[in-house]
Amino acid sequence: MKKLIFFLALSFSINCAKAQADSPVAITGTPIEMLFPQGKSKALILSFDDGRVADRQLVHLMNEYGLTGTFHLNSNKLGTKDYLTKEEIKSLYKGHEVSGHTANHPGLTSLSKIDVIYEVVEDRKELERLTAYPVRGMSYPFGNTNDFVIETITGLGIEYARTVGDTYNFSLPTHFLKWQPTIHLFGKTNYIPNDTANDSRELKAFYQLTTDFLKAKTLALFYVWGHSWEYEGPGNKWGEVEKFFKMISHNPELYYTTQISLVDYINAYKNLKFSVDKTMVTNLSSINVFVKINGKVFTIEAGSTKQLN
Repeated sequence: MKKLIFFLALSFSINCAKAQADSPVAITGTPIEMLFPQGKSKALILSFDDGRVADRQLVHLMNEYGLTGTFHLNSNKLGTKDYLTKEEIKSLYKGHEVSGHTANHPGLTSLSKIDVIYEVVEDRKELERLTAYPVRGMSYPFGNTNDFVIETITGLGIEYARTVGDTYNFSLPTHFLKWQPTIHLFGKTNYIPNDTANDSRELKAFYQLTTDFLKAKTLALFYVWGHSWEYEGPGNKWGEVEKFFKMISHNPELYYTTQISLVDYINAYKNLKFSVDKTMVTNLSSINVFVKINGKVFTIEAGSTKQLN
């Protein structure tokens, strides 16, 4: 009897082992890497603040080189001295993103809650009237924010907000309402008046960072910000602006994007639904998402479930 029990147990163990060997192995530890649209690994955001009249020349140059930008505007300043008129906003920024910068450009960290709400909501409302689409992001005036400001603007329809805390790297944002850019356009040139040595160092460092980005082999986001009015007057920089645009334009390896488009894309990626064994994925969004798994690139079409084996 004991021999029979031993034989049955051994037979059961062998059959279980065989069944396990014949079954697919769950690969829950398999890394899944997000790629940018079209399966690209490098993306570029160009972002400019205030809405001054110099934006006309800036947008003209960007359109000439096929570049896309996000422009953060102060709606209550439009139509005043040195600022764009309200009537030209929709046509001038066609093909680009118009975003908020508060109605009057105050330092938000010194305001009351109701004043922060007013500055953000009134700016959104007027810019939406001018552009005829929802305005969903902003940049902080002077780059200043804190936990109180972030808590206050949460729920006001603002899905991202940019600071001016340059990272000098190509990382993706970890918090959309504390978004730090890579670098100010041309670094800190002109930060010290009449210091040509500093300007030369900063300009050299900026172009080196641009070159590093263009040569990057891993996922990289180059976020460059600035103000069009900085390129006029003494030390005119329009030639440098065009030089930079030539460096970064018409590059098939780059994904040129507005800030809100990248937010939508990252959210679509984060909302992908994978099976336990990573052999299936459902994309609930309206955006095609690109991922890399074990060195292979997959396109997860909008609204579809895809087999990954």
